[in-house]
Amino acid sequence: MAAEAAKHKNQPGKGETGSSPSAGTSKTAKMAAQDVHVYYGQAHALHGISLDVGVNEVTALIGPSGCGKSTFLRCLNRMNDVIEGCRISGQVTLDNADIYDPALDVVQLRARVGMVFQKPNPFPKSIYDNVAYGPRIHGVANTKDELEEVVVNSLQRAGLWDEVKDRLDLPGTGLSGGQQQRLCIARAIAVSPEVILMDEPCSALDPIATAKIEELIDELRANYTIVIVTHNMQQAARVSQRTAFFHLGEMVEAGETEALFTNPKDQRTLGYITGRYG
Repeated sequence: MAAEAAKHKNQPGKGETGSSPSAGTSKTAKMAAQDVHVYYGQAHALHGISLDVGVNEVTALIGPSGCGKSTFLRCLNRMNDVIEGCRISGQVTLDNADIYDPALDVVQLRARVGMVFQKPNPFPKSIYDNVAYGPRIHGVANTKDELEEVVVNSLQRAGLWDEVKDRLDLPGTGLSGGQQQRLCIARAIAVSPEVILMDEPCSALDPIATAKIEELIDELRANYTIVIVTHNMQQAARVSQRTAFFHLGEMVEAGETEALFTNPKDQRTLGYITGRYG
């Protein structure tokens, strides 16, 4: 059960104990959302979301399909900007700076706040070029040797180096699903982001590949702040320090993962984690 997994999860979060919309605050926030509303045309998709994302923590967003988890995740690096008719109000900050400031460079924002999608999406390029692409266009590496060092370090951090070091010139699309997802994680961290957003990164993977990704997430949080959307409550309990529960476009409650799973404050949360709906 999710509650049991939460009890045995390492290192509880640093945020405030308790689970209510006001408990979305964290003592050391890397990103913060304040009263965020999202509209798709006339449809009101998110209703006043306020949530802090703690530095070097994994924050899990859980809830039924269509509840607004992925919509909120995309607010954190302005991916909703590319959706026609999408309108956002409220404030989202990264290190206390408003990411919706018209003067802000969105390309640089997305280098600082990387994203890993639900389905592995390696470029139709070699394994090496998949990882080298971002550093090249962002000027992270100035020489061939520096670029090679970035590629090797990124693949090592993604737990993929030993499996691909002898075939870096082969297509990334030829890897297994789990390897492709780790390649996408290596690609994301190659530009030295500060935050990594993960939108159900294990939903298309088998249990063994999922376990490797979860181990990787736990290792990565030493250097990165991570926000993960997941339908798998056991996964949220295993990998996260803080959890936010979404329902019908609202954030019902948020707080330390163990507290939310073992002592939810709202009956809707209790109903979801006990399987009464979802």
